[in-house]
Amino acid sequence: MTKVIGAVLREHGGEFGLEELELAKPDRDEVLVRVIATGFCHTDEKVRQGARNVPTPVVLGHEGAGIVEATGDDVTGLQPSDHVVLTFAYCGECANCTGGHPAYCEQMDALNFGARGHALTAGDGPVHSAFFGQSSFASHAIVNARSAVRVEQDVPLELLGPLGCSIQTGTGTVLNVLRPTVDSTLAVWGAGAVGLSAVIAAAWTGCGTVVAIDINPERLELARELGATHTLEAAPGLSALHQLHAVLPDGVSHAFDTTGHPDVLHDAVAGLAPRGTAAFVGGARVGDEVSLEINPLLAGRSLQGVVQGDSVPQEFIRLLVDRVRGGELPLEKLIRRYPLAEINVAAADAAAGRAIKPVLTMGNN
Repeated sequence: MTKVIGAVLREHGGEFGLEELELAKPDRDEVLVRVIATGFCHTDEKVRQGARNVPTPVVLGHEGAGIVEATGDDVTGLQPSDHVVLTFAYCGECANCTGGHPAYCEQMDALNFGARGHALTAGDGPVHSAFFGQSSFASHAIVNARSAVRVEQDVPLELLGPLGCSIQTGTGTVLNVLRPTVDSTLAVWGAGAVGLSAVIAAAWTGCGTVVAIDINPERLELARELGATHTLEAAPGLSALHQLHAVLPDGVSHAFDTTGHPDVLHDAVAGLAPRGTAAFVGGARVGDEVSLEINPLLAGRSLQGVVQGDSVPQEFIRLLVDRVRGGELPLEKLIRRYPLAEINVAAADAAAGRAIKPVLTMGNN
């Protein structure tokens, strides 16, 4: 057993508390990772408030980056001292996994939200672990080797954790799903970490018109800096959809809703041109529905849900690291660092919009 420090959530709606825990040795197909830094994602906050009914007590966290300290007997391709970015869990055996779409693994919910790991224990008993395959709100994590992507060591790990979820989701949805070209027009609804990542990726494609839409003017200013050609501020009494139609009367060829709000998803689809495609990612509450008029959809408009950018992480995260190395993915403009001990401050800042992407650093916790 390894002594570790973890941010434990004892009950839904409560705060995280740092505790000394014991971590079991990695199984045959797992690796032990010393976590250097991990992003705080909107999904972590939703789960803290009770979404997905993840069992407690639990260590959350799913945007980790760190250094391999030990490997199981069956692990190949990873060894101690390797730098790794951690990402979502997938079985590797179902039709979607073997077909190049592990984000749609048949066991996606169970492996990522079940928190079925039993590697962590506290003085009063087991603590649920393996959240999103990692539980990286801790100084160390046990991770299936499939979910640990080895990266070159010339990029600081303090930057790379968010690549495993939010950045992968935003860039992957643009590059792998929407695939705009120089003749395309794209509206990105929501300028958080996912939306701004999408803006960055759209600039890589040379997409002719990129419109960023948000309620926060500072984030819209950053969106322009990152590649948006137009920005629209949504505000009470000022319809973003009407503003979009004023800029592009015929609609956009591509739209991306990053918010998970039914009203926003409705407007994202309503803003499409004929044969346009809208993509959306998680964030909706259980039972949320969206109402769409049928006749406009007959003009070739389509809507697609996306998980983790439909990425193959062992390939896609390395591509993103190369973009970081080349200065094309300026993560430092998106993140704000906090020590792990300030995780509740980071959560509050994210909820209030004061931080786009909080990153928790382990330091000497």
